[in-house]
Amino acid sequence: EVQLVESGGGLVQPGGSLRLSCAASGFTFSTCVMTWVRQAPGKGLEWVSVINSGGSSTSYADSVKGRFTISRDNAKNTLYLQMNSPKPEDTAVYYCAGGLGGPFGSWGQGTQVTVSS
Repeated sequence: EVQLVESGGGLVQPGGSLRLSCAASGFTFSTCVMTWVRQAPGKGLEWVSVINSGGSSTSYADSVKGRFTISRDNAKNTLYLQMNSPKPEDTAVYYCAGGLGGPFGSWGQGTQVTVSS
């Protein structure tokens, strides 16, 4: 059974930092493209970032470019999102997605990030 479990969310002040993690199981993580997607209150899903299977290639939404960093540890079957200098508009539920069905094949349950002073 494919499982993606996010953690690391919480309350962070603007300009602070936070690291999200996504623990993967049930599939060969090291062969799969993985993504982060978010949903702000009252809004639709927004793609945040993607990373290739080896971790050598990444891409970001313009809204987070230069502030967020996606990475992965294939030995630990874990995906990360380092959030630096978050803004109130980054407040959202963050989901990791990926697996055998492609970059959006399977989804985690999400982790809430609230950026507020």
